[in-house]
Amino acid sequence: MRLGTLLTTLAIALTCLTAAPTYAAPAPVDRPAVIEKVVIGHSVRHRPITAWHLGQPGKRKVLLIATMHGDEGKPRQILASLRDGRRIRGIDLWVVPVYNPDGLARGTRKNAHGVDLNRNFPYRWADLDGSYESGPRAGSEPETKAMMAFLRKIRPSRIISFHQPLYGVDTDTKDRAFSRRVARALHLPTKSFTCGGVCHGTMTGWFNHHARGSAVTVEYGAHPSRRQLTSAPPRLLRLFGARR
Repeated sequence: MRLGTLLTTLAIALTCLTAAPTYAAPAPVDRPAVIEKVVIGHSVRHRPITAWHLGQPGKRKVLLIATMHGDEGKPRQILASLRDGRRIRGIDLWVVPVYNPDGLARGTRKNAHGVDLNRNFPYRWADLDGSYESGPRAGSEPETKAMMAFLRKIRPSRIISFHQPLYGVDTDTKDRAFSRRVARALHLPTKSFTCGGVCHGTMTGWFNHHARGSAVTVEYGAHPSRRQLTSAPPRLLRLFGARR
């Protein structure tokens, strides 16, 4: 190959490499608990949806999600505390503190399309309007697509999805014994969240139906105390036999 042709080929290859998007980034030095930072997708308004990988790969894989509804932002402090503290051992942990960044920025339940993301998953989806607007079709939203792809990729054995303000842990779910353990660990009552009959298009419902693992909804009150939020991270670690 002639030298000019070789140099041109190398230049094109380098351009392609530098233009490729970075899905995962190395752990930041100021967050010793973080193994990697992963952008799992983007919102309607192109805000990143970030997952943080903590703990020890190879151990039990657990995912914690918060702020699926933008006006239910307090529990994200629990996930941020796990992310920002010391190294975690005994669990392979992922946290997504803000699943609906557009809703959080606007202070609204729904995403920027006006869709309730917890009614948009393709399991028992129904065409709902009003506060529970489910979107034009199942799985229509970029946030939903990003989360479904992420769950298929990491395949957690347990998911806890944090919400407000119903104050309790759902026992109308796949693994009721696990729900009761979560309730005891977090000092919350057990409740049955049936959505008045059938919960349409929920993330936990979709995961529980399609995956081997189990997902549960945890609801804090409208105004959780600082003590509730700061005591939750160590309690969650003990629940899964993990430690800092």
